[in-house]
Formats: sequence, structure tokens, C-alpha cells
Amino acid sequence: MTLRAALVASACIVVLTEIVPAQSQPPLDKAAARWVDQTLRKMTLDEKIGQLLVTTFDATFASADSDVSDRLRHLVRDVKVGGMHVFGATEPLPALMLNPTYGNGSASRKGDPYVAAATLNRLQREAETPLLTTADFEGGVGYILNGATRLPRAMAIGAAHDPELAYRAGKVSAEEGRALGVVVDFYPIVDVNNNPRNPIINVRSFGEDVRLVSEMARAYIRGVHDGGMIATAKHFPGHGDTATDTHIGLAVIEHPRSHLDQVELPPFRAAIDAGAGAVMSSHIALPALDPGTIPGAAEPLRAPATLSRPILTGLLREEMKFDGLIYTDSMSMFAISHNVPPDRAAALAVKAGADQVLHSPDDDAAFRGIRAAVAAGEISEAQITRSAERVLQAKARMGLHLTRGVDLAAIDEKLGTRAHRQVATDLSARALTLVKDEGTQVPLAVPKTASILYLSVIDYASGWREGAPSRTFLPELKRRWPNVTAVEVSDRTSTDDLDMIRALARRSDAIVASVFVRIASYSGRMDLSTSQVSLLEGLAGASKPYVAVVFGNPYTATFLQKLPTLLLTYEAFDGIEAAAVSALAGETPIGGRLPISLPGMFPIGHGLERAVKSTAAR
Repeated sequence: MTLRAALVASACIVVLTEIVPAQSQPPLDKAAARWVDQTLRKMTLDEKIGQLLVTTFDATFASADSDVSDRLRHLVRDVKVGGMHVFGATEPLPALMLNPTYGNGSASRKGDPYVAAATLNRLQREAETPLLTTADFEGGVGYILNGATRLPRAMAIGAAHDPELAYRAGKVSAEEGRALGVVVDFYPIVDVNNNPRNPIINVRSFGEDVRLVSEMARAYIRGVHDGGMIATAKHFPGHGDTATDTHIGLAVIEHPRSHLDQVELPPFRAAIDAGAGAVMSSHIALPALDPGTIPGAAEPLRAPATLSRPILTGLLREEMKFDGLIYTDSMSMFAISHNVPPDRAAALAVKAGADQVLHSPDDDAAFRGIRAAVAAGEISEAQITRSAERVLQAKARMGLHLTRGVDLAAIDEKLGTRAHRQVATDLSARALTLVKDEGTQVPLAVPKTASILYLSVIDYASGWREGAPSRTFLPELKRRWPNVTAVEVSDRTSTDDLDMIRALARRSDAIVASVFVRIASYSGRMDLSTSQVSLLEGLAGASKPYVAVVFGNPYTATFLQKLPTLLLTYEAFDGIEAAAVSALAGETPIGGRLPISLPGMFPIGHGLERAVKSTAAR
């Protein structure tokens, strides 16, 4: 057995022996239970079906007299949807050849917190029954909304190996989310990322070690609950061992049930035991759990978990005894939307056991599909009623039957505070993992007058939703070493420009390369170009300090094994860039440890430590 296999196997054994049977959601008080019962009794079948739908909006300004507002008003007043999901923002761009900066026709951007809160307040006022509001706060509220606290995502938390930091991160996210009127956080991701070529989970997972993922998930969920929100464990029953982005296509995991019991399922059991109030399904087919196909699909396709009754009802609801809300993942993702019409997809998801159908491409069609399935006897009215009851119970548990809106004037007192940003700073610093350092180049031991060549190496030129890469690293580097020559290297950098960079390297006293490789929805990309790798490797022969800092995908290190020094960050945003420069300068210690293995390089738990450099030596 390899070291990696031994570590994973031992972790699995410990987790399986520690987990106790799932605990039920805490009971409602008498007033809340009475509200649920009275509200449910008054509902028609159509109103109950509406409670099973969660529609979405972008946190960008829209006039009350606009198509956007008309759509939301219709869905709240007429369809009586049960939930509302907050996205950041999307900028439409032309899909043109020969201009990579435009990407695939759209770009994600951050939204405005005041718009998010004001829109939710307005929709809550218009809704007959309070809306169960949701958002993806994977990197804190600041991951999707400007001005809020941007926290490192799960793999950075895993690298810090500190449950208390995980707890604090969850609590910060929840406190800021509640300030905006959001009550369900679609986090944490409890997938075990045991596939280095996973293009969509990757840094969104706590890591590869089953025990570590379970431990961090428990702590994070406690933090979310103490911050006043419902935590969601996703993507059931496990999205970690895939090489397919389900935003683009349907993934299949062929593992036997025994493997799933040892690796994929323990973190979900831990999350349920910790009190996760919701579980989100994955658009992944697992033949060992359900060998069936999607009925009515454009062509024969294996049934993904989202549309599988053996998985959602048989495994999650009955075997694992989960009694909280079951959400689908976004029904607009291509794994579903390119294979099944929205009316049929919604009906199949509810039939499988989902309580909430999220982000359908057509909410009206989704409503009609569920209603038609009930009329045809495919779905019992009793099942619709039970799901609607769970939705109402979650609303009552969050106190929405008492208070729906939030105070817009208090938002600036609760988002992005110094205390919250300190949690982000602590996590960013503790996550940094020095995996390789030939010649002990970290901290960077060159005088302030040294000539430094700085390379900002980016995977591709488009889609930078959180600002241009190196926008914080470069000024922070220049603040410590003023004589910096900075060059960006993309997948389209010409041969002549690469030769110029090599000439600059020969004249410099030290080289610092920031390597940015993102994990992004609908991208499917997770590598550098051959020319970029060749450039970075070629510079390794110089007899001068040379440090590479890897932002984002940590598995990038496996393609840069010839480089003498590698520092991993697991992220790409301003806070982590600042933390990396501080560590390079010896101002903060380095002590992160790999939450994953790097094939051919280092096992889980590897990490070199560096103390703070003395003031006299700086």
C-alpha cells in the first residue's frame, strides 16, 4: 500500500468509528410549530408546489419598472415560489473569436450588498409566505458581494488544520449573510477531493483526507449555526473523484458501494451529525447506488443523484436518516439542462426526493412539470405536502414567521468589519504551505536594493471576477523591494516576449513568480500552457534566489517540479496575495500543511515551517 493510500485508509477507519447516528433537527417552539401547521393547512396544492421552487436574481440594480422586476414579481405573487437565491453579478460579453479577454460570452462579477438586501426586503414584503433565502458564501459573503469579508475557501482552511479557524470562518459568513437577509448558506462543501484532475471542486474542498474533511466540516457548520444561518452540506453523495465539471457535462463515478462508504459518505454523515440543516445533491451518476437511466432524456443517460430516488430518498433520507431540506444543485447546469427539459427535470427531482428545486432555466415550466407529475400519479400529494412542511419549518426555525426584513442602515456596521477581516487575515496566513525550498530561499534573503524580476503568470486572460491578478502582490512586493520589474505571462505571450523575459532574468538579482491557475465554473481548464511551464523551468538553472508562489489550483505544483521553491496558497484574491508577500518577507511564520497529496511529490500533511525573520535581519 502506498503512503497516500495508507493515510486515506486510516482516516476512513477513524471517521467511521467516530460517527454516531444522525441527529434530528431541533424541535420548533410551540408558536413556530403552530404557524407552520396553520400555514400549511391554508395552502392549496399549487401553493405547496410553489414552495418547492427557488428562483434567483443578480445583486445588481434593476428598476421596479423593468423586465427583471416583473419576472421576480410574477414568481413571488403568482407562482408563490418558496425561495430566493442571491447571485453576485453577470456581465454579458460577446463570444468572439481571436479575443480571449471576452471569454465564452459572459463574465461573473461581484454584486452590491445593498441591492441584495433591498431586493430581498422588497420581495419578502410582496410574498404571501416568507421566502427562504439562499446564497453561495463559499469564500464568505465577500466572495459574491463587494465590501463584505472575503474569506479563503475550504482547502485553505484545510491547510491551516485548525477547527477553531474553520468555526470562525463559518460564523463570520453567517453573521454577514444574516445582515443581508439571507438565511441558508450553500456551504460547506464536504466532497473529498481525491482526484487531482477535478476541474470544479479542487480548492472548494477541505482536502483529500476523509478525517480532515469531516473535522473541518463539523467546525464550520457549528460556526454557521452560531452565526444564525442554516448550513448546507454539498454535493451529495460526493463530487470529489470526478474529472468533469458538471456545469458542462454529466459526471459518472464508478466506485463500488464499499468505497463510497469509506471515502465519499463519511463527511456527509459527520455534517448531518453536526446539525447541517440542508444537503445539496450533485449532478453525478453513481451506478453502484442507482444503475438506472434518466427517463425521457434526449438520449440514454445514467441517472444523476439529483434525479435518483434510490440516492436522495433511499440513501440520504431513509438510510442516513436525514430529516432536513434536500436541495438540488442548479438545474441550469448543463449536466441537467442539456439533457432533460426543465419541466420534466423539476418533476424528476421532486420525485427523487428533493424538497427544493434550485435555479431552473424556466421556473414556470418547472412548476407545470411538478403539477403534471402529481396529476399523473407519479408524485403523491402527500410527498408534496411533506416537502412544503419542511420548507415552512426551516423558515420558522430562522424566525421568518416573525421578522422577514433587515435594517439597510445597519449593513455597513456588520459587513467587512475589522474583526471579520482579521479572521480572513489569520486564515490566509495560516494556510500558506511551503512544499519545497532548495537553498532555503524563504524568507527571501536579498537586500532592499536588489533588482527583482516579478512574473505574474496567468492561466488565461479572461474572467477575472475578483480583480486583476497581482494587483495586491506587486505593490506589496515593491513596498519591501522597490527595484522590481514586473511582467505578465499568459498563454498567449509571444516567443519574442518570452526571450525578453529570459534576458531580464539574467540581469536580475532574484526572481519571484506568482502562478495563477483558477478553478472556475464552465471553464474546464486547470493548467498552464507548455510555453509557460518551459519558461518557468528554464529559469530554474540560474544561480540566484527564485521563488514561485502558486495561487489557486495547488496541483499546478506537480507540473513545476523542477522549480527550486514552491509556496502554495490555494486561493487567488487580494488578502491571500498580501499574506504571501508578508511570508516571503519573513514578517509572518509559515506553517501550513498539505490537505491533499501532490502525486509524485509529497504526501498529505507535508509542509516546511519557517519562523518570523528577526527585525535585525530584515
